[in-house]
Amino acid sequence: MGGSISLVSSPSVRILAEPKPVVAHVPEVADLLIAYLEQLGVEYVFGVPGGAIEPLYNAIARSSRRGGIRHILARHEAGAAYMADGYARETGKIGVCCSTSGPGATNLITGVASAYENNIPMLVITGQPALPSFGKNPLQESSCTGINTLSMFRHCTRYNSLVSHPKQIEAKLMSALQHAVRAPRGPTHLSFPVDVFRSPSPQAAPSYDLRSLLAPSSLVDNCAIDTLCELIEQSSNVVMLIGSGCGEAIGPILQFGAMKGATFVTTPDGKGLVNPRHPLFRGVFGFGGHASAETALRDKSVDLILAIGTSMGEWNSGGWCESLLNERLAHIDESEEHLSRTPMARLHVRGRILSVFNRMIERQHNQRSNDNAEHHRRRASHTTKDTEWDPLHMLAAPAKFDSEATPLTPQRLMRELGTRLPPSTRFLADTGNSVAWSVHYLHPVADRRYSERRLGGGGRKISQGQRKSDGGWLRVTMNFAAMGWAIGGAVGTAAANPEVPVVCITGDGSMLMNGQEISVAVAERQNILFVVLNDRSLGMVKHGQRLAGAEQIGSELPPTDFAMLARALGADGITIRSPQELGALDLDAICKRGGPTLLDVHIDPDEIPPMNVRMRVLANAL
Repeated sequence: MGGSISLVSSPSVRILAEPKPVVAHVPEVADLLIAYLEQLGVEYVFGVPGGAIEPLYNAIARSSRRGGIRHILARHEAGAAYMADGYARETGKIGVCCSTSGPGATNLITGVASAYENNIPMLVITGQPALPSFGKNPLQESSCTGINTLSMFRHCTRYNSLVSHPKQIEAKLMSALQHAVRAPRGPTHLSFPVDVFRSPSPQAAPSYDLRSLLAPSSLVDNCAIDTLCELIEQSSNVVMLIGSGCGEAIGPILQFGAMKGATFVTTPDGKGLVNPRHPLFRGVFGFGGHASAETALRDKSVDLILAIGTSMGEWNSGGWCESLLNERLAHIDESEEHLSRTPMARLHVRGRILSVFNRMIERQHNQRSNDNAEHHRRRASHTTKDTEWDPLHMLAAPAKFDSEATPLTPQRLMRELGTRLPPSTRFLADTGNSVAWSVHYLHPVADRRYSERRLGGGGRKISQGQRKSDGGWLRVTMNFAAMGWAIGGAVGTAAANPEVPVVCITGDGSMLMNGQEISVAVAERQNILFVVLNDRSLGMVKHGQRLAGAEQIGSELPPTDFAMLARALGADGITIRSPQELGALDLDAICKRGGPTLLDVHIDPDEIPPMNVRMRVLANAL
């Protein structure tokens, strides 16, 4: 016992018990980066930590303690990029994701590439080992002398640079942010060696006001607008194809279309911007689309097609359909890259879409000709009356929409989701059959306020403190079409706006690929409803092989209990096999429970999704 007492009173123990002196933190480069993100109003950074990016995480922790930016831990770096994508679509801000060097950075690339192809503004931050270690084979080296991740990001970002000195931070960050938000929008990438991140900040505080520096440009080509107005005045039957790039301007677009009595069709990624019951709406043109939309474009009496805010890729041009891409077309977009894909168009108008349509509405109001006014009133009168368009007229198989069959038809599932969830619900449809079924059959019941806002009354004024969203009620991903995008995207959407229900419609293949991100929704207590279309296969692959007469290979999946998987991750899980089981659920209560719920919906595996556009393109390739 004497020895024990001697040890307790030893000088070494007394030294360990003494408190450490408080040392004032000297702001680092990472702190300056976070200060700029705070200035932009960014609320979250999505990522997975590691040694090379530790200084950024230290800066985020300091920001969080003062009520600033929070970090949301993804389970895989691609999931972090999908979350940043979902956050950007919901808020209109820049989505921010990060990873450590090496495999952390390469894991991000799929999510970044998806954002690139869908014009999502994003800042991607990766770490690097310390500069003096470059070329010495340090752990997870990602420089030009290792696995060169900077070179990999070059092909899927709008700006891409290594910050190799503290005094480069402001200039390169400003360039990255400007490239992210200016057309064509998309992700940008900055890679920081760990010693540069730890270096003392060259500025005590941000030198620039990002709100003015990144403000949208309202420049438009007045001559092109004059020519466009003349074309419209000379046309007797106008169809407007509304793409995903119209979010900011959808109010003025619908108002102008109503003034002219035009017919509205949308691209698949533009569907969520329009009330499906709008009296001028005739459906979706492109992948998963409607015959009514194609009929509207093929109508020989149509003398002008206005394609607005669309990239003209395979899925949103109907597989480059000739009924759209012809001399009747006028293409309006902010991006020269998008306009370059329609060389056959009669007219190209480049500029901020909101400014273009505000200018055209102003011009229309300034016209004093009674004859013109009367002419347009006559043209619009038969289409702008209070009667809503019934989306049932567009469906390829309306009987399946009401089917009582077991297993559940995907069409009936879409009906239930559309009619039983609140009008404020954000739907995200994943790549594969999920997007095909959703684009064709998902039609929410909009309340009166939503209808009044969308039927041509212009844009809704955003009051101070109110969230602004240009994403629409349905979000999908085009072109790169990464499986599992919607799972992470739903987490980012719910983080951005926790006050609305978020529904992720995904497939069993996508869930097996990226379903671990449900664990993030559990940790964040997010109100997300994950709906898994369980047909025990990679459905689009399976049906595509059957329709094309190809070998049946590589599409079958083993039976999986996704409800049990959800419960293992901490979420609620419910198995659904029939319309009656689905009808017994209180979906509204599920969306308010304070955490995620997964519905494992066993659908009829033999129902063929509306994928004719894809099959037509594949057939032409042969």
